[in-house]
Amino acid sequence: MANSRKSKSADLSLRTAAQLAPLLPAHSSILIGLSGGVDSVVLLDLLSSLAPRFSWRLSALHVHHGISLNADAWADFCAALCARHDIPLTIERVDIAPLRDHGIEAAARKLRHAAFARQPCDFVALAHHADDQAETLLLQLLRGAGVKGAAAMPFLARREGAPALLRPLLHCSRQDILDYAAAHELQWIEDESNADDSYPRNFLRHRALPLLEQKFPEWRSTLSRSAQHFAEASGLLDELAQQDAVQAVHHGTLDISALQALSLPRAKNLLRYFLHRIGAPMPQAVQLDDMLQQLCDARRDAAVCVNFGDWQVMRYQGRAYAMPAMSAFEHNFMQPWNGESELDWPALSGRLKFEQVPGAGISLAKLRHAPVTLRLRSGGETLCPHLHAATRTLKKLLQEHQVPPWRRERLPLLYCGDELVCVAGVAIAAGYQAGPKEAGVRLLLV
Repeated sequence: MANSRKSKSADLSLRTAAQLAPLLPAHSSILIGLSGGVDSVVLLDLLSSLAPRFSWRLSALHVHHGISLNADAWADFCAALCARHDIPLTIERVDIAPLRDHGIEAAARKLRHAAFARQPCDFVALAHHADDQAETLLLQLLRGAGVKGAAAMPFLARREGAPALLRPLLHCSRQDILDYAAAHELQWIEDESNADDSYPRNFLRHRALPLLEQKFPEWRSTLSRSAQHFAEASGLLDELAQQDAVQAVHHGTLDISALQALSLPRAKNLLRYFLHRIGAPMPQAVQLDDMLQQLCDARRDAAVCVNFGDWQVMRYQGRAYAMPAMSAFEHNFMQPWNGESELDWPALSGRLKFEQVPGAGISLAKLRHAPVTLRLRSGGETLCPHLHAATRTLKKLLQEHQVPPWRRERLPLLYCGDELVCVAGVAIAAGYQAGPKEAGVRLLLV
């Protein structure tokens, strides 16, 4: 038995090396997601044995969720393990409480992925294996997931602006991993929640899949193959959406007439692609149907706002906008400006930048005549945007500049004393515009 395990262990190491070598250049930095369970312990052991051969630089991250009473002991175990392997370890503590409404598993997963995305590395290596892949596919199907959801987990996923996600053990079964751990006499920790079959994944793992294996012993490979078919179909749908988006998606907005011109399945595909592209979560099927119906069928002058999760989709002048839901704000908010280069602007969850520019923007000399403050609209504001132009109401200026209605009450207005000087991104009062040789400042909302 021992020799058999050692043989399988060597085979696992060879297979992993053969798969990773073409994908990971020499000197790549690889961050290992280390929970302390057998899967991640095996992954760390495997990569630490291969790293010198391929000149990879390893580090590890342990996310401390604080859910279990044993969480501190798990962090200590991971620290000792990494010290033995001479691998730098980061322990990141996260607070799961604000996300509990999403479910403990989903909240923990979201916090882990956010922690991984913040790390400075080329690749994040996770310890998912073939059993995990099959379980994920079944869970997604049982939740009514579409093609993208049923594609489950890719071996390698490149993400814009974040480290690539790598799953080196995706070709291994759970038994392969246990055999490797036994052959190398590895130690690991057991998360007590893994035995709780009230969690959907644990129910599948401990009760449903052992029963399934009696009739379908090859379920791991067949379900993994199905996940690959779904992934290919998802890729084709993405290619179609990219073609439709060329004319329809510009500056983070979506042309409603383009949606209306497509068949219903193709319009849904484009809307999903648009939401994914701007980083929005995927709405449920019912939410997507409602969103599409309101965007395409509501009256032209109707104020369309569809909420899904912590996000909103809105329509303005024939285009769809999607953004995180805006929080409540204090209408009487007032912020003095004393020459800072940046200030927070809570009403739009953004920041104001004051960019020094010679001969343009707002005259700094004229701003010295009275205290300078930043405020929100209260109604009745007027501004003259050019020396030879008539004074205009702010309402009219905002309409002319096509500022979406949901931003109008939240835009920063800069005052000198009681005079309205500037509306960020819209206009500067003629009497406060910097001359050709004057020092000026430009107000930017980012």
